[in-house]
Amino acid sequence: MSLRIFNTLSRGVEPFLPLDPGHVRMYVCGMTVYDLCHLGHARSMLAFDVVQRWLKASGYRVTYVRNVTDIDDKIIARAVRNGETITQLTNRMIEALHQDADALGIERPTHEPRATDYVPQMLGIVRQLEDKGLAYRSPNGDVNYAVRKFPGYGKLSGKSLDDLRAGERVAVDDGKQDPLDFVLWKSAKAEEPAEAKWDSPYGSGRPGWHIECSAMSCEMLGESFDIHGGGADLQFPHHENEIAQSEGATGQPLARFWMHNGFVRVDNEKMSKSLGNFFTIREVLEKYDAETVRFFVLRAHYRSALNYSDAHLDDARSALKRLYTALAAVKAEVPESIDWNQPSAARFKVAMDEDFGTPEAVAVLFDLASEVNRTRDASLAGVLQALGGVLGLLQQDPQSYLQAGGAGDGLDEAAIADQIAARAAAKAAKNFSEADRIRQALLAQGIVLKDSPAGTTWERA
Repeated sequence: MSLRIFNTLSRGVEPFLPLDPGHVRMYVCGMTVYDLCHLGHARSMLAFDVVQRWLKASGYRVTYVRNVTDIDDKIIARAVRNGETITQLTNRMIEALHQDADALGIERPTHEPRATDYVPQMLGIVRQLEDKGLAYRSPNGDVNYAVRKFPGYGKLSGKSLDDLRAGERVAVDDGKQDPLDFVLWKSAKAEEPAEAKWDSPYGSGRPGWHIECSAMSCEMLGESFDIHGGGADLQFPHHENEIAQSEGATGQPLARFWMHNGFVRVDNEKMSKSLGNFFTIREVLEKYDAETVRFFVLRAHYRSALNYSDAHLDDARSALKRLYTALAAVKAEVPESIDWNQPSAARFKVAMDEDFGTPEAVAVLFDLASEVNRTRDASLAGVLQALGGVLGLLQQDPQSYLQAGGAGDGLDEAAIADQIAARAAAKAAKNFSEADRIRQALLAQGIVLKDSPAGTTWERA
């Protein structure tokens, strides 16, 4: 079975073959770096991390571009409020982004371009659009895109111009010929810092938000490429406007496949900074280990809504521990490469080939763990660990994982070892009531003892 991907553009699942055989070119809209990343950002980064990993596991060479928006209204306002330069703010937030992504085991993209490094390319597209009659200069100094002059507008979002017209909200004196038009180049404002201004044929100013991705994707991947991705909130207007800009300028399809990950929700509302109901990645990692957070996200399909709660994270932690417990009981013989004809691996591949079906792939891991528990087969344990690795899971030492974090943090390993030794001495003296008392006392502190012919091990509840 070959890879099939749900294409937002066609609203259906389609067989995937790259334009360049053996080489996948993928562009994903990244973060606007004015604040710390929240769990919604993590969800998007993890979704496309899995896409990149599975494409590589399938034998493709992948060029993955994830941009950084390092100039926009929010960035300017935050830098001014903080009393720092835009560059100081964005450098600090990009470093924080990398730290958070690394903690979650998210592989770096091949390229991570910053918008401010591609202003000349953006101006080149604006000039092309103006030459083709798709862009016009406004009296206020802005350059706008003429939406009604692009026949395909609305094909990604499924929104008609009449639908958009019914819901339009346009500021007075914004310089637009039509309320649906959007800005390509923003005229500089006197109160804005100098580093937010670039010279251009249209006067001093800065790029609009949408134009940056058209410029960077075209510069780094070509006029047409394989996959364009991002959060569901970007489908309209951002990605719709990218199509209008890029295809209006080049006459070529921008991307063959469009992928959008679902929202993270809190109390049935989308998690977002504007609603104030967000949890930063760092806040979540103060309570839960990074692999639990990764596992929590990957248990849901990337296109589905993901409901955040402590209860769901606790459940993810318990489920992940079941997989590690199976590995802790057997010394895994990890294969150098996965045999995709092996029955469990074949089921895993079928799941992932159907639009990156991580819930079904994770179910294969649990079936394998049950088989490992039953047979104590080291080769099966190796397959379990190898398949987990494809998703960025199960790569820690099992016993170390089971003993880290969770309840019982107040007891260090030396204190636990002393109690286990005292219990062993009590059992040797046939003082079983004392041995049971020690077990129960440790359990009350979140430490679970496990006896086996090889001795007693422990893990945190």
